[in-house]
Amino acid sequence: MTDPLSTWRDVPTTDVVRRYVEDACADGSTGWVPPDERVAVFRNDGTMWNEKPMPIQLDFILRRPVETAVEDPILREKQPWKAAHERDPGWLAQVMADHYAGDDTNPPALAGGILTAFADIRAEDFKARSEAVLGDVRHPTLGRGYLECAYVPMVELLDHLRANGSATDIVSGGGRDFMRPISERVHGIPRDRVIGSTVALTYAPDDAGGEIVRQVTMDYLDDGPEKPVQIWNRTGRRPALAAGNSNGDVEMLDFTHHPDRPTLRLIVLHDDPEREFDYVSGAERGWTVVSMKDDWHRAF
Repeated sequence: MTDPLSTWRDVPTTDVVRRYVEDACADGSTGWVPPDERVAVFRNDGTMWNEKPMPIQLDFILRRPVETAVEDPILREKQPWKAAHERDPGWLAQVMADHYAGDDTNPPALAGGILTAFADIRAEDFKARSEAVLGDVRHPTLGRGYLECAYVPMVELLDHLRANGSATDIVSGGGRDFMRPISERVHGIPRDRVIGSTVALTYAPDDAGGEIVRQVTMDYLDDGPEKPVQIWNRTGRRPALAAGNSNGDVEMLDFTHHPDRPTLRLIVLHDDPEREFDYVSGAERGWTVVSMKDDWHRAF
């Protein structure tokens, strides 16, 4: 038989993952999970695919401020247009690091630029633009297309869970409508199982059936304590398995707890500078740590 986790090394971490899936499906075992409760949730950026030197969606979004900054020199001196125009991932990465450390001095500036980038355009136009960028743009340092930046071992884990009766969901701070067009192609997760941040949307009637239009205000930011709320809103269940890699996933991982049965909570550790990057985003609290360097035969 083909090993469903063939890109995972024969190490204790892999044993933990295999045993959990086997026990969850073994009726009568102490680790058995009823089929309708087998919900597994995964952060996208940094857990399911690469997020450095900046999240893939941020690269996509900042292409719009670049266009605006070219037309308006004054904006080139303001953030985030300045960072976008200069292709400065350092400022952007620092904003995210400061946010997870509790310093929200600069995130409002970044959020303002993001919100205005695609305001007042049709949701279907946004979908087409995201698909075009994801299909055409290559990662700046890894030398592969963005759609080839998914971690193969995590995709294998998703497939293995679904083969054993689990529902799998993306739960990410990234934009829901950015992830939806490619979630099934890349991760095997249909668009209706993608939970992510979203702007407010309105319906604009016309003679062709009307349009859904993006607004300049947030609906919700799916990060930190908002993740459990949105998981419950969308699934009505407490997950049985969760995987993340940063402090923005702490509450989601905490929420993945059942007093009457085992759960599995995974943290992807980026410790592989040869194949990817070497950095830590926090969130190591005694949960099962997946080392990219030691636990995976390959990353991509």
